[in-house]
Amino acid sequence: MLEMTEKVYNTAQIRAIEQAAFEQDLSAWELMQRAGRVTFEHISKQWPMSQSLCVVCGAGNNAGDGYIVAALAQAWGWRTEVVALSKGEHLPEPARTAYQAFQDTGGVIHEFHSKLPEADIYVDALLGIGLSRLVEGEYKKAIEALNKMTKPVIALDLPSGLNADTGRVMGVAIRAYQTITYIGLKQGLLTGEAADYVGHIICHHLKLPAKVLKVIKTPVGHLLNSQHLNQALPKRPRNAHKGMAGHTLIVGGAPSMAGAVRLAGEAALRTGSGLVTIATHPIHAMVINANRPELMVSAVDSLDPLLALIERASVLAIGPGLGQSAWGLSLWDSIKVAHLPMVIDADALNILAQQPLRRSDWVLTPHPGEAARLLSIPVHAVEQDRIGAVYALKERYGGTVVLKGAGTLILGDEGLVFCTAGNPGMASGGMGDVLTGIIAALIAQRFSPENAARIGVLAHAIAGDIAAQQGERGLLASDLMAQLRVVVNP
Repeated sequence: MLEMTEKVYNTAQIRAIEQAAFEQDLSAWELMQRAGRVTFEHISKQWPMSQSLCVVCGAGNNAGDGYIVAALAQAWGWRTEVVALSKGEHLPEPARTAYQAFQDTGGVIHEFHSKLPEADIYVDALLGIGLSRLVEGEYKKAIEALNKMTKPVIALDLPSGLNADTGRVMGVAIRAYQTITYIGLKQGLLTGEAADYVGHIICHHLKLPAKVLKVIKTPVGHLLNSQHLNQALPKRPRNAHKGMAGHTLIVGGAPSMAGAVRLAGEAALRTGSGLVTIATHPIHAMVINANRPELMVSAVDSLDPLLALIERASVLAIGPGLGQSAWGLSLWDSIKVAHLPMVIDADALNILAQQPLRRSDWVLTPHPGEAARLLSIPVHAVEQDRIGAVYALKERYGGTVVLKGAGTLILGDEGLVFCTAGNPGMASGGMGDVLTGIIAALIAQRFSPENAARIGVLAHAIAGDIAAQQGERGLLASDLMAQLRVVVNP
């Protein structure tokens, strides 16, 4: 089992931690001051030459954090202006106290009138984690005005307009350069539409006592990071042989779709599978390994040769280029009852949506469109609540589910894991086939399906990020192969 340390929370859990802090005689005012201090310290260190700050404040305690930041900047001699969408007397405590503290420094507070003053840095303190409806009116206009600024915008706790639980944009949201979030990572910062809005995330726990943070014994999930590769992929023993590294069987490649299984097969080799066999349509079996002779290829047009291959395999991956013709359907019917751990992708997922089945030992790897078909819901419903969707998929189909996309989600019996690595260049044909090969190869090397999915998603994403250093647009799935070998040898 991987040691997961970066915890992820939903809003109810963050509220529970705050309440536990209050019960330890840590007041809301003290927490607000801590949030303001760590934020201004960060800003002043990151931009030491800056001299002006504009803080845009709303009507809740998120505004209070903003007023504390503004008061500290004012005290340090920065030219500081606050644009407020709510009058001080309408603020809740302790935000009202923070408002008064800023005024006591001689701070200037302006009402919002469509434009914002010029500044070196802007701070978004408009809306907090409680947002549950679409942003309208003056708040919408203020967010749009901040998004027009060419200087950095720092979001406090989360970008205003973003749903803290789903990552959904509630009509309009701040496109932050950085998000400074407090107490713990919110799940909505890490998946879905949030990827285009949060910028770089910095999390401050506000020096809360360990016993306060431990009030939540089971967080929503955990965040993957590159250190998990070091933890999961130690050097091989000197006496290693290919039998110890497993035998991956990949089934797919209908006529005109040989490239998908070819990519999956090479990815499995580059991830360290001892042997890789591709079971594919006879029409191209003779040429599929022409420039990768290490791949073993078998023509499969009936049940008997496939069963013989399954007997020798450690893991079975099905779907890349499978199609939904009679050939692909016949292979699926033979494979779905095999007594091997499996990775299910692409057309195998589409067939599964038509013929639902539940297993505990497989990994499903849908993108949002495939997830929508598996759940019989619209694609936009998946994207609006990716976390809800991944739980629904696991409930219906069992095993481990990888919901691909910005902020990939991996859900197995050990809990939900978020992966924020990866880049838009990976939105190209064949990337999912590469991921299938990676996960299958890790299972072949005796990883549990769940841990194979976690490490496989991370290795795939990091390889994509390395490959994208030469540019995201035009990134090919095959560009990941050379990087994979580096990534899986940390």
